[in-house]
Amino acid sequence: MCRLGGDPVESSPVAREHTPSACPDTPAPAGPVRTCIGCRERATKRELLRVVAGSDAHGPAVVPDPSGTAPGRGAHLHPTTACYDLAVKRRAFGRALRLAQGLPSTPVGNYLDSHHRP
Repeated sequence: MCRLGGDPVESSPVAREHTPSACPDTPAPAGPVRTCIGCRERATKRELLRVVAGSDAHGPAVVPDPSGTAPGRGAHLHPTTACYDLAVKRRAFGRALRLAQGLPSTPVGNYLDSHHRP
């Protein structure tokens, strides 16, 4: 961490890990940063697929929102089957979207299969 004048400041490892750097040498991220609900890694919003609680042909479900314009609370996920599988295993869709009960996430899996990105 740096002070406004650029002098280094000692801090605990926890504070360093969770506090954004104020050093002028550190580049700012290119756009908003979100956390993947599958792998829990941070990435720019542009790199992630937004999902929302919506409906598909079979009723209420977690659906992909590639344009990022659907109304309501969204969650973000790397567009890979590995992160999708982790999110399903961790039951992260319902928790991230703050749903009282889980909704099927198969529309997201189908979307990833048709737009396959490893």
